[in-house]
Amino acid sequence: MNFKRKLLIAALPFALGLQGLAQAATTLKLAEVHPAGYPTVVALENLGKKLEEATDGELKYRMFSGGVLGSEKEVVEQLQIGAVQMTRVSLGTLGPVVSDVNAFNMPFVFRDHEHMRKIIDGEIGQELLDKITASEFNMVGLAWMDGGVRNLYSKEPVRNIDDLKGMKIRVIGNPLFIDTLNAMGAQGVAMDTAEIFSALQTGVVDGAENNPPTLLEHNHYRTAKYYTLTGHLILPEPIVMSKTTWNKLTPEQQEMVKKFAKEAQLEERKLWDEKTASSEEKLKAAGVEFIEVDKQPFYEATAPVREKYGAAYADLIKRIEAVQ
Repeated sequence: MNFKRKLLIAALPFALGLQGLAQAATTLKLAEVHPAGYPTVVALENLGKKLEEATDGELKYRMFSGGVLGSEKEVVEQLQIGAVQMTRVSLGTLGPVVSDVNAFNMPFVFRDHEHMRKIIDGEIGQELLDKITASEFNMVGLAWMDGGVRNLYSKEPVRNIDDLKGMKIRVIGNPLFIDTLNAMGAQGVAMDTAEIFSALQTGVVDGAENNPPTLLEHNHYRTAKYYTLTGHLILPEPIVMSKTTWNKLTPEQQEMVKKFAKEAQLEERKLWDEKTASSEEKLKAAGVEFIEVDKQPFYEATAPVREKYGAAYADLIKRIEAVQ
């Protein structure tokens, strides 16, 4: 055995000891595909800061925004094995994993933005968080963030449902969303957020569907200058934590996480409204045309999607509709 190798082996117990010391303070890795300053990122960061203060540094946090740890799907996979501790995830990404949340993914299931907020603040919202926690996918549902109203944006104007025919429109990789766009006459194309910008530029897709802040922050408006207000999806987005991490926390720490997550739910909403208003102003100033359309034809066209996917959640959807 050479001298270098002996040194290395002798140093191993010391290194492992240091690692143990470093782990005494748990660092929570928080991941986001959205850039720094985005409402969901700011609310998650503040949640991390509150935890750090309230636990006197026993729980620390590190924010990884801008998709540096991968796509939403990749982050959820890391969360499931405990490599990432907390994230905000689109229901579109979660739907194929925890099927009950697909009730919220139905086109036009919420009458408007306020209706959606009443649902997530009430017992139905908590029930779905509990379903995420009870699922076999090793995550804890903590709270809801507001993902806003999703509309269509495209390189050519969509002034009525017929204009959508044959257009390739990017959606989150969930069969329900692909079928929704297909039912409207377009061709739904599943793709990660990070790929949309170049796909729009190169003509791989003719458009996408999302909220105003995403259209602005990801620079999609530079190519897609038409924003058609279909309002086909109004998506809340859960904050989830790795169950592996959750189970290592003390009961007191778990209560703190729950409390601060609920505070983040309301804080993000205020940030969201401000961000949406400023995003709309900036988009209009940059030459994006906002197009009002008759939503009824879009609603009627997507009826088969609600019938196909909604059958399993018929009672839940009735309860959602009954909330005034």
